[in-house]
Amino acid sequence: MASMTMAKALNTALADAMLDDDRVVVFGEDVGQLGGVFRITDGLAARFGDTRCFDTPLAEAGIVGFAVGLAMSGLRPVVEIQFDAFGYPAFEQIASHVAKLRNRTRGALTAPIVIRIPYAGGIGGVEHHCDSSEAYYAHTPGLKVVTPATVADAYSLLRSAIDDPDPVVFLEPKKLYFASAETQLPARTEPFGRAVVRRPGTDGTLVAYGPAVPVALAAAEAAQAEGWNLEVVDVRTIVPFDDDTVAASVRKTGRCVVVHEAQGFAGVGAEIAARMQERCFHSLHAPVLRVAGLDIPYPAPMLEHTHLPSVDRVLDAVARLQWDDQPDERWVAA
Repeated sequence: MASMTMAKALNTALADAMLDDDRVVVFGEDVGQLGGVFRITDGLAARFGDTRCFDTPLAEAGIVGFAVGLAMSGLRPVVEIQFDAFGYPAFEQIASHVAKLRNRTRGALTAPIVIRIPYAGGIGGVEHHCDSSEAYYAHTPGLKVVTPATVADAYSLLRSAIDDPDPVVFLEPKKLYFASAETQLPARTEPFGRAVVRRPGTDGTLVAYGPAVPVALAAAEAAQAEGWNLEVVDVRTIVPFDDDTVAASVRKTGRCVVVHEAQGFAGVGAEIAARMQERCFHSLHAPVLRVAGLDIPYPAPMLEHTHLPSVDRVLDAVARLQWDDQPDERWVAA
């Protein structure tokens, strides 16, 4: 095994997919000659030629619309949206065409399209470069929504996304691109729809995905000093969502905090909290809590540390989970 970054794992996944299937084409803004802003497509154009990996105009709606046409013609396009908020001009194509093609044609046509989106904060980026837009895509029927938190998952989930007959929005945490781990590629981890317990525990469950997973793990480590043994569940695929694994953890521990970078109101965390309270109500010692980004437009780089979930904010939420095991009158009354 060798130490490898998530960026390298994603690059290797793309190369291996292109080598295995000549229908796979990669395109987007600056992905060819430059190799992408984050160099995820570095070397692909030189290796496979400029008909398999190529640059496009700065027109996200056109990029995704072109991908729809290629998919209808039998290819398997992988498109890169340069930054998270740059995907909004393409949202009409994604919601109206990419997500609906199978249903609209009664299965006669599919959309084996992967839309890669570097997302979330933690890199000191400015506005339009650090959005967490997962809830928009998760709320759109017909899309799978995937976000890796480990190097091995980055490779495995991207290969699975490219192999999938239906469209996948593949959200890549920018701040984890250059995090490294001992990994042997090719790697195949758990399939779509399977969450993973990253850290076992008995006293409470932290549910996270993508860039929030390392924060949850660090918080669980710090919580030991307070006598709290916390379990950490990595969602991995927001859609399809693994109710069974998450609910089994919450029933075991009796407490749950959901952590994500996106704004809290109407976010994915609200859906997870609702699902856990529906499925685990009689096992809960306290309400399911959320630690999320603030309900504001993404702040200036010098202020992002106050906006993003932190270990201290997670521990503050954990401290509210009624550790005396006695029913809270506010909870009972509610």
